[in-house]
Amino acid sequence: MTDDAHAPADQHAAVVVIGAGQAGLSVAYHLRRLGLSSGSDLVLLDRAPSTGGAWQFRWEALRLGAAHRVHDLPGMNAMGLRFDDADRARPARDVVGEYYRRFEQHYDLRVRRPVAVTSVSRTGDDGGLRVTTRSPGGRVGRIDAEVVVNASGTWGTPFVPWYPGRDRFRGRQIDTTEYRSAAEFAGQDVVVVGGGTSAIGFLLELDGVAARTRWFTRRPVVWSGSASLDLESAVAAVDEQDRAARGGETLPSIVSGTGVPISRRIRAGLDRGVLRESPMFVRLDETGVVTADGEHVHADAVIWATGFRADLRHLAPLHLRTSAGGIVVEDGRSVDEPRLFLAGYGPQASTIGANRAGRRIARAVMDTLAAR
Repeated sequence: MTDDAHAPADQHAAVVVIGAGQAGLSVAYHLRRLGLSSGSDLVLLDRAPSTGGAWQFRWEALRLGAAHRVHDLPGMNAMGLRFDDADRARPARDVVGEYYRRFEQHYDLRVRRPVAVTSVSRTGDDGGLRVTTRSPGGRVGRIDAEVVVNASGTWGTPFVPWYPGRDRFRGRQIDTTEYRSAAEFAGQDVVVVGGGTSAIGFLLELDGVAARTRWFTRRPVVWSGSASLDLESAVAAVDEQDRAARGGETLPSIVSGTGVPISRRIRAGLDRGVLRESPMFVRLDETGVVTADGEHVHADAVIWATGFRADLRHLAPLHLRTSAGGIVVEDGRSVDEPRLFLAGYGPQASTIGANRAGRRIARAVMDTLAAR
């Protein structure tokens, strides 16, 4: 129990959902259908300034279907909305933001934003959980909840591995969240690091804009051999995520288990030689990177498209993290803190399983409330 637990709460709620991306909205939708009232029984918090989850921060050139697929939220079809029918000439961030805004309004979810959750702690004898927040202007808020659903995703915690010389490199270094446009790298030599769809998208956008690009990956890229995600590989990847979550381990990348689907755009990039990866370099120096065989590759910029980690920093007061780096989660629920559910985590960490899990988590939340 922290000192914050002794301060009076601003509000009591049955359920607080942290995050209004796909996972959070899916759970909130089902909780509303099961009878919870928005704003009183159900409080939905989001730290982002607008709708769309992490998609609102994606780079302007990214289009739906280019390398990512966005699955419809439950209840979107009833509104006459489908991402498969969306305008693919518009930036994906604009389309997703608009569709999510209409979804929130239609189902009266009353998301509070921008509200950052700084901590989740135990309140003491009553067995509740306290959600402490910070709003613009530094205002601190406290909501006591019977159940918390964490759906904070990964966008806030990009992972950039340490390599010798990274602090010596005099050029620009950015991670995926900081990429805005290929035009920023016009005429430059750019090194892209990472074996996922973001790295591939950057390389394709930089082609013909940057002077030269070079692609490095920590492991060989696995191409799926088809233009869409293979069902068998997807199931295997979800199973591996589930195993890691149940073991309290750091979650593996979904792409590492499914492979990268070869769309027509990616096939063209492969044929042009734009998408030709090299084994990971061993160090950086002031002007570039050095490979294992001693080749020096000049770089004006390095883009670290090396993935993300689950954003769980605000859960630290609950002391749930294991020595293996994760939280023990079974069927979307923390084993060590049964009043905490994690949506979009482990086997739900991509659009493969997030929507389906929303219904299961909502029902388990209602069972927990009924038992209290």
